[in-house]
Amino acid sequence: MRWSKRYALKSQLSAALWTAPVFALVLEQIAIRAVSAMDQKLTWIPLFERTVSGTIGALDTVVTLTTSFVVFTFGSMLVAIQVASGQLTPRIIATTLLRDNVIRATVGLFIFTMLFAAGTRARITESIPHLAVFLTVALGFISITSFLFLIDYTARLMRPVTIVWRIGEQGIKVIDAIYPGAVGAPSTPRDPQPPLGPPGRTVEHRGTSAIVLAINLKALVTLAAKANGLIGIIPRVGDFVAVNEPLFRLYGGATAIESRILRAQVAFGPERTIEQDSTFAFRVIVDVALKALSPAINDPTTAVLAIDQLHRMLRSVGKRHLHDDAIFDTQGTQRLIFPTPDWEDFVQLTFSEIRLYGANNFQVSRRLRAMIENLLSTLPESRQAALHRELRLLDQTLNTLHAFPEDLALARKADLQGLGGSSAA
Repeated sequence: MRWSKRYALKSQLSAALWTAPVFALVLEQIAIRAVSAMDQKLTWIPLFERTVSGTIGALDTVVTLTTSFVVFTFGSMLVAIQVASGQLTPRIIATTLLRDNVIRATVGLFIFTMLFAAGTRARITESIPHLAVFLTVALGFISITSFLFLIDYTARLMRPVTIVWRIGEQGIKVIDAIYPGAVGAPSTPRDPQPPLGPPGRTVEHRGTSAIVLAINLKALVTLAAKANGLIGIIPRVGDFVAVNEPLFRLYGGATAIESRILRAQVAFGPERTIEQDSTFAFRVIVDVALKALSPAINDPTTAVLAIDQLHRMLRSVGKRHLHDDAIFDTQGTQRLIFPTPDWEDFVQLTFSEIRLYGANNFQVSRRLRAMIENLLSTLPESRQAALHRELRLLDQTLNTLHAFPEDLALARKADLQGLGGSSAA
């Protein structure tokens, strides 16, 4: 299987809830056979005296309980997902809810216990498999405890502050992985590159129109180095690419590389994912803020919670060296042209829409100003110009929104809490 297919499959499986029940089914088939074999070969002393009918009743109870747990869990999750996607953003479904390992593990436990209890009941004849029955009862008690825990856990998970915090955590990890170097760190000297002429060949996208999920940069650098050429990647990660749109521009010896090999280094999917998309976490959290600021919901406090996470992610980006378009091999020769977001892209994504839709709210305008002032005091000089521009735009927006001097003065105060945290400032 080529790299693009493996990556797309891995991305889909990481956001699929059905994988846990399937794994539980396979594991149960192995476990029930192993336990049955041990029951037949070894002599077990039962902890309690049981009759066959009483044991069957206990096993039936475990099956009924776990079946109810599964039905309730999936039913409540569907309702919770609909409510959360309507109040926050639909993009949290794949980025947060379906990727939660606690929910997956709990659902897998319920399925495993239900099947194990049914398998144990089917093996009862004139004798009782004491080990299997004991394990089934133990799994039943564990499932009850897990179900009660899951109710509390899910209720906490669905809170806006938890969701935006989790997305922020994922965004920080992606930023750390994609941009490992600090801003201003000494870079390896490079020979000046000659200007590029027209490409020798253009490779177009085939198959179905989709979104770029990831690009295998190491493989492309190796291919370009072997061919002694240069590969220009046209779309960014996260871009939508239609069929027959340009995917690569090839220069020099890279024109000899087969198109199918190049296409195999780009993974496509139906929607953006967070693994290699450095701006997607920003996009999701900005969407949460915009939905909270809509007149239908009117929840500026949730918007402030979203800005908190944007603040820490933007600070992380500002302290890192963002990639240049040029990627070099180990010999210092440019092999790839790979477009990536620059600092202005991150800043505009963070501020522009929230300022447009939320500057008329005191909480939002004060929190935006607090973020800008904090970033101006903590980030290097090279990051200052874009932040000063956003501060100027915020002031100009506030001047057009507030007719009363008192309201304008209140809106212009920086406040990390939005409203109520810096009244004496």
